Amino acid sequence: MISYWPYHQAVVRAEGRYIKIFGPGGAVVPAERCAQMDVLLDAGNFTTPRILRQSSQEDVIVFSAIAGQTLNELGREDAAVCDEAFARAWEKWSRAWVAELNGSYGPAAQSVLDSLPLRSPEWEATKMCRRVDDWLRHNENVPELSSQRDALRTAAEQVAMNLLRTAPDPLVWAHGDLYDKQIIVPDGDIPPGLLDFDSTARHEAARDLAGLDVHLELHLRNNRMTPARYLTAHTQVLAAAEELHVSPGRFDAYSDAIWLRLALSPLPGRFSLAIAVLAERAEKELRQ
Repeated sequence: MISYWPYHQAVVRAEGRYIKIFGPGGAVVPAERCAQMDVLLDAGNFTTPRILRQSSQEDVIVFSAIAGQTLNELGREDAAVCDEAFARAWEKWSRAWVAELNGSYGPAAQSVLDSLPLRSPEWEATKMCRRVDDWLRHNENVPELSSQRDALRTAAEQVAMNLLRTAPDPLVWAHGDLYDKQIIVPDGDIPPGLLDFDSTARHEAARDLAGLDVHLELHLRNNRMTPARYLTAHTQVLAAAEELHVSPGRFDAYSDAIWLRLALSPLPGRFSLAIAVLAERAEKELRQ
């Protein structure tokens, strides 16, 4: 079992393939997104899994495996890879990402891009507020969480304001759930692998890059990545953002939004860490 979200989906690794299990009918959109990515990502910047089989009940998809290690695996402190190889892996991803988003699309790929869901800052803020409201409603009768509820409300108001107070960058193709476990680095000249297109959409480029960067900082703060390797990866994310002309303010706004999403995670310690990070960032902004 690779991952499991109750009532939503599970991912199972088998020999030479991965099996993604959904609720009844839940595989329809993910399968459609994979077919669309075959057209949209045809420039060869990334390697993507092939669909080997789909169930007739539209609740299971079997994907081919991509050889190589994820950037997450390469970044672990116990990973048997030298710092130079780690740096080359991140540079390889950065070049591919910039090339993909700066590339031009033919008519078929442009048609796919135009058909993807549009994720505006207003959409992002609305979805975030709904998740916060769900958390508050779920925990409204827990007296010992009173201070956490107040902190969450304050953070949510600040994050929503940051998302909406400046003009958005242009909308581009976005993975929608980009972090280091979704990126595979094969050996040799094979393009990097990219996984899981369930959330792909048209979004600001800042959204994917900020999500990737926040997960790197999360690894650092949880002692799952050395400061040196964090700096290596973080530098490549910022380099990609600069080449893609991502506005620093938009990058920061989406970083805040993703930290807030992490605060809502049920994982132990995640709430206090994420809220503390948001408080640090708010205090830093006031000092500037």
